[in-house]
Amino acid sequence: MPENRTTELLSRLRLQIAEIAPAAALSDVKLGARLLDVRSESEHASGVAVGALCLPRSHLELQIEAQVPDLATPVRVMCASGQRSLLAAANLRALGYTDVASIAGGFTAWKAAGLPISQPAALSFDPQRFARQLILPDFGARAQNLLANAKVLMIGAGGLGSPAALYLAAAGVGRLGVSDDDTVDISNLQRQILHRTDRVGMPKTLSAELTLRALNPACQIERLPRIRAENAHALLQNYDLVIDGSDNFPTRFLLADTCVAMRKPLVYGAVLRFSGQVSVFCGHEPNLPCYRCLFAAPPSPEAAPNCAEAGVLGVVPGLIGTLQASETIKLITGIGKPLLGRLLLVDMLSASFRELRLPKDPNCAACGPRPDEAIRQHYTAAGCA
Repeated sequence: MPENRTTELLSRLRLQIAEIAPAAALSDVKLGARLLDVRSESEHASGVAVGALCLPRSHLELQIEAQVPDLATPVRVMCASGQRSLLAAANLRALGYTDVASIAGGFTAWKAAGLPISQPAALSFDPQRFARQLILPDFGARAQNLLANAKVLMIGAGGLGSPAALYLAAAGVGRLGVSDDDTVDISNLQRQILHRTDRVGMPKTLSAELTLRALNPACQIERLPRIRAENAHALLQNYDLVIDGSDNFPTRFLLADTCVAMRKPLVYGAVLRFSGQVSVFCGHEPNLPCYRCLFAAPPSPEAAPNCAEAGVLGVVPGLIGTLQASETIKLITGIGKPLLGRLLLVDMLSASFRELRLPKDPNCAACGPRPDEAIRQHYTAAGCA
């Protein structure tokens, strides 16, 4: 748009849209108005008005309804100098918002008036790589920084661990520990997408490291041995949360009990044939169940065959592992509603999802009143000690 036409448009908008001083906008915010910053992400390096909702002008119309659903909410719009905010305010009016005003002078005037400003944390990531996540509502640089500083332990680099690790590395998780002692077998490749045909015979942790580093060189990969009773504490202590990609019950119970004892969230997944299940266990919290609240003790081998014995469709662990990655991202960033106290059952043949509520067992051997002695006893019973 030529400059004279732009100037003419802004002049017309000033007759239609109220312009208020930064101090008046702050007073309105204290009374319940929403402060909206429509500058781009790169402009936030100079600071952000405290309490502002940051929605770049280019995505405003697509995202504002989710952030400010009530059209009667007063909205005070800010840009750098007060021009883009006029255009944004006009669009908000067109969308049906009834009380909209532009802040004269924008962030420049706000800062000059000495009004409260927060400095964003230094970026721990490449903004271009994660551009599609940065524009998400309630995500942005805050959530991306949380991912970049997160430390996630992956137990197993197989069918579940493969998609979970790939998506977490791609999403920007800063550090991934991969615990496994197996080597790549040709029969793994139908579902374990971390590995390749030319790596048959290679340790899975090394194959995983090669794949994940190629995907995101900034993600730190730590190759770890298989979890056992004698090293469980050492493996978990440097990580924020744990993903269960194991394929046997002794490992699963050891991991679940250790997570309770060390107060670590556990993102659980399991598959068999054409079905799978996912949940998030935080049994160390007063009102949330742990894995033993669902399964008190390991079943007999005959009652619970593994995938090598019963088979599994390759896409099933792909879906379940991806859901585990999704739950992990939600836990790290605080977005959404994690599967806490809920078990999601997936049936691929019918393409159906079913949810069960999981209560906390007040007499649970792991998260009940006497966990330490009970856990040691169950380690031995499970053959892990």
